[in-house]
Amino acid sequence: MFGKKKKTSQIDKEQLELIENAQRRVKQKKRLYIHFVIFLIGAVFLIVANTVLGIGKDVHFFGIDWFVFAILIWLFLFVYHLFNVFVTHKFMGKDWEKQQLNKLVAKQQKRIEKLKQNVIKEENTIAKTEAKKEIEQQKKSSKTKELTIIVAAGEDNAIGKDNDLIWHLSDDLKRFKKLTSGHHIIMGRKTFESFPKPLPNRTHIVITRQHGYKAPEGVVVVNNLEDALDAAKNDDQPFIIGGGQIYKQAMSLADKIELTRVHDTFENADTFFPEINLNEWKETSRNRHEKDEKHKHAFSFITYIKK
Repeated sequence: MFGKKKKTSQIDKEQLELIENAQRRVKQKKRLYIHFVIFLIGAVFLIVANTVLGIGKDVHFFGIDWFVFAILIWLFLFVYHLFNVFVTHKFMGKDWEKQQLNKLVAKQQKRIEKLKQNVIKEENTIAKTEAKKEIEQQKKSSKTKELTIIVAAGEDNAIGKDNDLIWHLSDDLKRFKKLTSGHHIIMGRKTFESFPKPLPNRTHIVITRQHGYKAPEGVVVVNNLEDALDAAKNDDQPFIIGGGQIYKQAMSLADKIELTRVHDTFENADTFFPEINLNEWKETSRNRHEKDEKHKHAFSFITYIKK
């Protein structure tokens, strides 16, 4: 707005200068006529003073009679004033002034129009920028900051059978608890029903097509993944925790994958995790654990970030 006011004041200033310039020219023209009239009166006075009153008859300058000298000076000044008045009247008269004013006004109008176009462009640019910022802000508010998939999968991507895990890995469960504690966890109905009870210190969001699904108090029930993400929009890092269909839907939306890769294959599995496309995902860390008395399978904690 400040720039716009500055440009408007510049236009007003130039228009004022244009008017003042035209007024000065008119005054100059009037002064020329006045000078010419005064000069004519003075010339007539000199002639009368010399011929009638006899003033200066015996006065000479450089051997020339005073009257002749005065006539020569008067003639020179007469021609000079006549030329100036004639040129001013003929070529710089009202028509000329009107023509000049029209040219200056036309030029000024072009400059004003150009300034208007610049102002419009600036306003459009500002409007587009503001709209873009608003859209980005809306996207940020509707999209979570770092949607993370957390999963344990075998070498063949097996993740479970009969809605239950195929293995029991103590360190994996501890890692799951550490990462998801204090966050929203998003899951399908069957995954939720596999829990003996809701997990502590986490907000459960359950996706189901069943209408009127009854869930314990504090559990959020939605009908699709989009609504689940909207319910978790205030969480910096909500987690997708299963099952297989929810993982598939979330792969294109997720920003991060926390994978526990169990180094074994499981022929009896009936639920699988989608294949990770390494053209889309970049491995950023890997930590291997060999099997021991607490873990029947070797496994690795692997983190992937979307490229």
